[in-house]
Amino acid sequence: MTAAEKQQLYVFLKKTDDWLHGYGTPDFCAGKTFADDEAFVPAAAADSGSDIFLSKNSESFALTETQAVQVAAVPAATLESIAAKILRCSNCPLCCGRNHAVPGEGVPQPTVMVIGEGPGEDEDKTGRPFVGRAGQLLDKMLAAIGLDRGCNCYIANIVKCRPPQNRTPLPEEAEACSGFLEAQIHLLRPKMILAMGRTAAQNLLHTSQGINALRGKFFAYQNIPLLATYHPSALLRNAELKRPAWEDLKVFRARLEELCPGYDASFAAQRRSGQ
Repeated sequence: MTAAEKQQLYVFLKKTDDWLHGYGTPDFCAGKTFADDEAFVPAAAADSGSDIFLSKNSESFALTETQAVQVAAVPAATLESIAAKILRCSNCPLCCGRNHAVPGEGVPQPTVMVIGEGPGEDEDKTGRPFVGRAGQLLDKMLAAIGLDRGCNCYIANIVKCRPPQNRTPLPEEAEACSGFLEAQIHLLRPKMILAMGRTAAQNLLHTSQGINALRGKFFAYQNIPLLATYHPSALLRNAELKRPAWEDLKVFRARLEELCPGYDASFAAQRRSGQ
């Protein structure tokens, strides 16, 4: 393959990747250079004792200035730029009924990313995830294993706008938001993911299994350990689920201690300071 052909293929793949993700991925960057492949010489040349391989062109082929601009047209994403896109998103009908979209909340380099279903009434009013009764319970659940959105967690949802009457998001609504969530996970690079409830687990794992079959077990999401448990709202409706949810959290904590010893140091410091 010639350098020019490689360059054309590169630009095509770059544009396709940006379009699929909705943001510029750092795996593609401007300034790539290409060289022609080496080619076999004719058999006659080989018979004459010549080198078996000859370089067609010893010079590297660099992108032209215009091509480099095309490749770098989509800027690298940040949490802020993703949030800005979410706030003006109209990819599905949920945007029509929202007061506020809810991008997510937490630290930019979290040990754990917590992913729920979608905003409820309180979240829609404030633009913050998990701030109602279920959110208050979630904060207590996380604190029990040394986690907090203020020091070592990031919290987000499968969909970023509230579904009517807090119904389960439709598959097409989850799909419309999936690029935003993938971008957030890509940037945050959490050590582990805690999926809260059936909707989060099913969408992340691309399965139709129920939460009873999925909870308490480890799966891999893009090589990140993922564990699912009951959504805090389910615990508020049925107190009998609190015990198995606590068992799930203990399993999660044990793996987290293996992967990230001392992960809760910032949480303990925060508690000591009274923040």
